[in-house]
This record gives sequence, structure tokens and C-alpha cells, in this order.
Amino acid sequence: MRIPEELRYTESHEWVQTQPDGSVLVGITDFAQDALGDLVFIDLPAVGKAFAAGDVIAVVESVKAASDIYAPVAGTVTAVNDAVKDAPEKVNRDAYGAWLFRMQPQEPAKLQGLLDAKAYQTTVDSEK
Repeated sequence: MRIPEELRYTESHEWVQTQPDGSVLVGITDFAQDALGDLVFIDLPAVGKAFAAGDVIAVVESVKAASDIYAPVAGTVTAVNDAVKDAPEKVNRDAYGAWLFRMQPQEPAKLQGLLDAKAYQTTVDSEK
């Protein structure tokens, strides 16, 4: 299982990648996609909608179960990845290459409060 060093993570298994323009890409981790199994449906948020940190922002469904995806920080959705909506299996093939949505954080400094790779590894280890 990969946990890229350059990303930030949530305890609920979302990854966050800061972009040069200050926006962030958000997806689910390799651990999450593996636990869920084969993804069959992804419900993405509406572009332009604002969310508070911790709000349910999307849903992924697998052959095993449905799982909520949470907003890692407060912000507004600026784009969604229609490619994963049309082909959810892309997340299973490359969890870190198949982002779900892009958002503009309300308070970018809050991103520093997310887990780094080492802290996320500890979270994963405690769930095994």
C-alpha cells in the first residue's frame, strides 16, 4: 500500500494535494479503495457548492458497501473528475492519480492541520 509523502491525509482516508493556484485535489487513499473493493458508482458534489470541514461531500459505492467522503477542509467545489464518475474502477487502479473533486479552501492554513504521511501510516496501522 502506497502513502505518498507529498500529500496530506484525513483520518477518514481522504488524500489532499495542494495545487499551484491554492486549490486542492481530493481523492480516497489506496487503503480506502482496497478496503472498499471494486468501486461501481461515485456520486460527486455539485460545482460551486460550499462545504464545511467534515461535511459529507461525495459517496463511493463498491460491491461491498457505500462509503461517505468528507470535506477535508471548509471550501467550495470548483471542479469534479467526470472520468471517475464514468469509470469508478480508475480509483481502484490508481487511487492517487484518480482525484474525485477540486476545491478552493476557505482557510488554506487549515491544510497544515491534516495528517502527513507518517501520521496517516499510524492511523492505517491502528485499523489493520
